[in-house]
Amino acid sequence: MARLGLIAALVSLALAAAVPAARAQTGADLASYAGPDREQRLAAGARREGSLTFYTSLHEQNLPAILAAFEKKYGVKVKPWRSGADKVLQRAVAEAGAGRYDMDAVHVGSGELEALHREKLLMEIRSPHQAKLLPAAMPSHRDWAPTYLTVFVQEYNTNAVKPGELPKRWEDLLDPRWKGRLAVEERDDDWFGRLAEAMGEQKGIDLFRRIVAANGVSVRKGHSLLGNLVVSGEAPFALASHYNVSESAKKKGAPVGWIALEPVVARANGIAVARKAPHPNAAILFYDWLIGDEGQKLLATRDYPPASVNVPSPLATASLKIIDPAKSLDEEGKWEKIFRDLMARRGK
Repeated sequence: MARLGLIAALVSLALAAAVPAARAQTGADLASYAGPDREQRLAAGARREGSLTFYTSLHEQNLPAILAAFEKKYGVKVKPWRSGADKVLQRAVAEAGAGRYDMDAVHVGSGELEALHREKLLMEIRSPHQAKLLPAAMPSHRDWAPTYLTVFVQEYNTNAVKPGELPKRWEDLLDPRWKGRLAVEERDDDWFGRLAEAMGEQKGIDLFRRIVAANGVSVRKGHSLLGNLVVSGEAPFALASHYNVSESAKKKGAPVGWIALEPVVARANGIAVARKAPHPNAAILFYDWLIGDEGQKLLATRDYPPASVNVPSPLATASLKIIDPAKSLDEEGKWEKIFRDLMARRGK
């Protein structure tokens, strides 16, 4: 009996010792594991989990190719739920508030990710791939990581705007030739805030007040709609369009071109893992893959300027004025009001 008791005690000790190891493979400890077999551990755990649920605002034309590449490599199914970034944020917060935790990983703009960080819904990740990311785009708290940059460019219809007409600086838009030809998206206040800041805040505000007073601006809801209006010629010149969307349309033969007036503003888009992810191995593996060389190269082929300094970018990233999402959130009300007063009330 004494021997049986000793065996039982040893078994209990062995089980107790196994619990931390199991937790390290499924909880926050796994997110900071730095061993050389990190990928192998994650992949093995991900295959046991079988899948992950992914909330995202990635463009629907690019999403299937990105998910297929990951699934083919690791044999792990990604179940996406796609919507606008604001809807993704709302759903994640609402579900957590109701005690429901379906989301494993999320990919949206840096502003929405920073909001999720403040809600304490994200897991801090320590990944070896983070060292390759643009420092200006990487948050110090590491609750999310940048995957690519949304670079704001000026898109124009090549039938409506001739090469000799193109502005070389923002002040050129004061010319009367631009009357009735300018357009902007109604929610680009974060772009405008960073642009004005780079110009010298009051100087930037005053310049755009003069441009709008002189030539007007058509305000539209949604970059996709604005892009379509540029293609049709209804909006000949967009003050702020997304580089990847403009370049993709150009490659498909649409009558569009783009320029990048200095200062050029960019917003990081990124990925995060939910703090209470049901499939943490798969979620962290997907996170690592997307910010690693393979995922970054794939994003670059889809006209997304990558966040990794290891992967060639179609645009020079050193001089970009990257939006600070924390500051943008703190000053959101200020720039919404300024932008609305300058432009939105003059739109149609």
